[in-house]
Amino acid sequence: MTSEPTVDGLLPFQAMEILKRARALEAGGRQVCHLELGEPGSPPAPRVLEAVKAALPQAQGYTNAKGLVELREGLAAYYHDRHGVGVDAESILCTMGSSAGFILAFHAAFRPGARIAITRPGYPAYVNTLLGLGFGVAEIPLGQQNGWKLTGAAIAAAHAQTPFEGLLFASPANPTGASVTREELADIVATCRRLGVRLISDEIYHGLDYAGPSVSALELTRDAIVINSFSKYYCMTGWRIGWMVLPDDLVRRAEILQQNLFISAPTLSQVAAIAALGERDYAEQQKALYAVNRTLLTEGLAGLGFETGALPDGAFYAYAGISRFSNDSMAFCARLLDEAGVAATPGVDFDRVNGQAFGRFSYAGRRAEIETALERIGRFLHL
Repeated sequence: MTSEPTVDGLLPFQAMEILKRARALEAGGRQVCHLELGEPGSPPAPRVLEAVKAALPQAQGYTNAKGLVELREGLAAYYHDRHGVGVDAESILCTMGSSAGFILAFHAAFRPGARIAITRPGYPAYVNTLLGLGFGVAEIPLGQQNGWKLTGAAIAAAHAQTPFEGLLFASPANPTGASVTREELADIVATCRRLGVRLISDEIYHGLDYAGPSVSALELTRDAIVINSFSKYYCMTGWRIGWMVLPDDLVRRAEILQQNLFISAPTLSQVAAIAALGERDYAEQQKALYAVNRTLLTEGLAGLGFETGALPDGAFYAYAGISRFSNDSMAFCARLLDEAGVAATPGVDFDRVNGQAFGRFSYAGRRAEIETALERIGRFLHL
């Protein structure tokens, strides 16, 4: 693994670097416990696979750039049922995962070179995508002392120091699992409105909440860009299907960009997504397993000497301090993989400043794998 940036500041996605290294070990006969990726250990619901199988002979062509009408209407119904808000299906654009949604959001809403704020720690693709596309980045540091939560005051302080035109924010968050309440999100929305900052709400971990239902930005404002995906809650990471809800002033521009950059989201994946929307019971069953894993992994790491803090509010990660063992998260995670056969992601993936003191461990997989990983980590640490 390397952490050397390119000339424009791009860094490798270390979770994927760890996965590549783990696969090479497995190809040589090693057995690896995978705690590095935010990837559900279960497949999509059986009815999702059945729907795709039935559609396979016909679903070969492009769809409308915005996506299948049935899927967009299903998503509009989702917002009505889950969040109590009316969303026009014409304001919804189906994307190739949330990753394409970020690209479309940046280009649709901001001029070339505009500065977008993100939280630190945060999802590494935020900063790397912004830099790769030629946008500027402002980072808002978060702290464990307040549960890794973003506040309106922190946004205002960062904006006063380095003005920015947009804010990309996730709740529940990766890597910390931190979630904001309705009141806290309202504070963020109001601060962005006062400062003239366009909010992009990354809601990919909605549904994976343990402290109460996640609040969508759409409940509080129609000026935000909302991005979501079927990857996490619906166990569909490799299907590369997500969506965005756009303010009226950005819908047409985003559609034109989609036509030219991606044409449309994958047709079969859209068919799968339509079926997935009706399989919330299955998704809730998977979340119940994550909830058990959440306690098992967080308390297990704490018992081994990691600094874990309170149980995460959402998502499926433990962002754990490793200061007792190392001040170099890259070296620590490399040794953990090579010597113990446990794949975890170094904190520098999420925080280029303070991430050396942390590692991220995913509890999205199977309980038995987490139990084995904890045993291996204990032996690795000679405990």
